[in-house]
Amino acid sequence: MDLRVVVVEGGHRLGGEGPFCDLANAYLGHLQARGFAAGTVRGYAFDLLNFGRFLVERDVSVGEVVAGDLFDWLGWQARPKRRSTGKVVVLDGRRGAAAATMNRRVAAVRGLFEYAVITGVRVDNPVPPGRRSTGLRVRPRRGMLGHLGGRRGRVDGRLVRQDRRLPESLGAEEVASFVADLETHRDRAVVLVMVLGGLRAAEVRGLLLANVGGACQPF
Repeated sequence: MDLRVVVVEGGHRLGGEGPFCDLANAYLGHLQARGFAAGTVRGYAFDLLNFGRFLVERDVSVGEVVAGDLFDWLGWQARPKRRSTGKVVVLDGRRGAAAATMNRRVAAVRGLFEYAVITGVRVDNPVPPGRRSTGLRVRPRRGMLGHLGGRRGRVDGRLVRQDRRLPESLGAEEVASFVADLETHRDRAVVLVMVLGGLRAAEVRGLLLANVGGACQPF
């Protein structure tokens, strides 16, 4: 089955046939009806596409998925990328999906199965709850609240460990050099809005000319 993301009148959906596509498209429509941004729904569509291709390769139906399949899927994503050239399969040297990408995809699939449970397609959600963060150490409670014990770490939903890296600041000369290397005024404007305004990539993508103060003023 040839799975792909397609653009329809209602937004981004999965192109293909079968129970998985039906469930995924119903879920994407549900997200859109709840007011999720078009870019968010698009991202969910591509994340579900990745999981759907894994199920097709392993010949597993959406109703047969168990927790072990989710861990197999993580391993499947971590494999080096392959490309086919006729009868030869070549490793192109690219690494598998990053930990952050895999955790984002897991979140999308967890939401899909939660929707499946709510709508009666499944009776359970096979996606494991994720790692429990330890947080700060808390002294044991005493007195009347002693039976409550210490505060437990919260479950953050991630199945893959991510390194916590602190951002590194660039100096003014490095920023100026980077901006100067950009080829178009548009690219330079986008980067400067992000650097000087603190906007994220998703926020810049949704930015309209009318949102920029003085953008329509003549020079």
